[in-house]
Amino acid sequence: MPDSLQLTLVDEDGSLRRIPLAEAPAFARPTAPLRSRVVYAAVHVVPQVHGDNTPGAPADIDWDATLAFRRTMWSRGLGVADAMDTAQRNMGLDPAATRELISRTADAAREALADPEIGAVFPADAAVSDLVVAGVNTDQRAEQSLSLDEIVEAYVEQLRATEATGAGAVLMASRHLARTATSAEEYEDVYRRVLEQATAPVVLHWLGTVFDPQLGGYFGSDDPADGADVLLRIIERDPSKIRGVKMSLLDDAAEIAVRERLPEGVRMLTGDDFHFSHLIVGDGTATTEPGAEQVRGEYSDALLGAFAATAPAASAAVQALDVGDPEEARRILDASEALGRHVFSAPTFHYKTGVAFLAWLNGHQKAFAMVGGMHSARSLPHLSRTIELAATTGNLEQPALAAERWHSLLRLAGYELPAAPAPAIGDAA
Repeated sequence: MPDSLQLTLVDEDGSLRRIPLAEAPAFARPTAPLRSRVVYAAVHVVPQVHGDNTPGAPADIDWDATLAFRRTMWSRGLGVADAMDTAQRNMGLDPAATRELISRTADAAREALADPEIGAVFPADAAVSDLVVAGVNTDQRAEQSLSLDEIVEAYVEQLRATEATGAGAVLMASRHLARTATSAEEYEDVYRRVLEQATAPVVLHWLGTVFDPQLGGYFGSDDPADGADVLLRIIERDPSKIRGVKMSLLDDAAEIAVRERLPEGVRMLTGDDFHFSHLIVGDGTATTEPGAEQVRGEYSDALLGAFAATAPAASAAVQALDVGDPEEARRILDASEALGRHVFSAPTFHYKTGVAFLAWLNGHQKAFAMVGGMHSARSLPHLSRTIELAATTGNLEQPALAAERWHSLLRLAGYELPAAPAPAIGDAA
């Protein structure tokens, strides 16, 4: 890349400025399974550029690009969390598309395990559920309100369909349950009945109101400490049913408090896109001994939307932990966290726009577009700051391509920029 390549940015007042654009970091792909942490990237879907993906329309998905993006995650040794919030669940991804997405991703994971290059970065006994977990909810029911019995039935219907694909299940927070339940005991009873039907351990997902305002008072209280007590009672009833817990409250203290109380064998999978660096590396237990084990309960594994936008860095950080270099892992993750804090800034539920924007900049999709027309959910200055942080934190995979695409968006918005040379053949998605 030429030393003189510049990135033009747009500030809040509409003025332009330029910064130099550096080479992409040399984040090596793993050649063996990642050992120190279990990491899933919560991924988005890529729409057909010619499809009717206007607000309210059923999702018209570019399956080739969507599945290719998942293979990119697997090639870095990361698992995929699909059909969840990042995939625009309840914000453009309709129930029929959700079912098809889970089935197609599970099939793609099965094929990936047979690929020697991808198979080499997962354990020899890896199953489809190690490569992909998928959201299970009650959102196939269009009614605003359901009885507790109907909520259990809806959960179990999706649970059975997901398990049939081979994917692991993530029991998501249900808007129906948030509306209907009137006590902690009712939450406990619904989860007990659903978990009794699970044929394999599941991940429980606690999603905060910053991501979905309709989930207020989940687990029977607006106080995270009270909600945590309910969550832990659900887990402790039968820990063998629980693979892990994903906490997405953007509250690192609350996550650590739960993490320290989890039964043996139950993982904390951080969903905190503001504080994941210290949560993943661990607090006070870091060791420089190559291959040494940290104490479970004093660090978090991960299931993060931020890692869909920073997969090469995420993989490199775990590789650093694998060789006993927590300082390097922290350096890499701190940089990615700075980007994550902006992408997930308020209103946080529009973070998916940043994930799709970065996927486009990095050559993983042909156009900056989203199902439901949600690519319009962030302003041009917000996107400008996103690419600036991606550039300065080492999260542009192809800086020259990213600059060309970003500058084309600025020209479309009416800014006059010097003409840029076309990217090399093969750079674009």
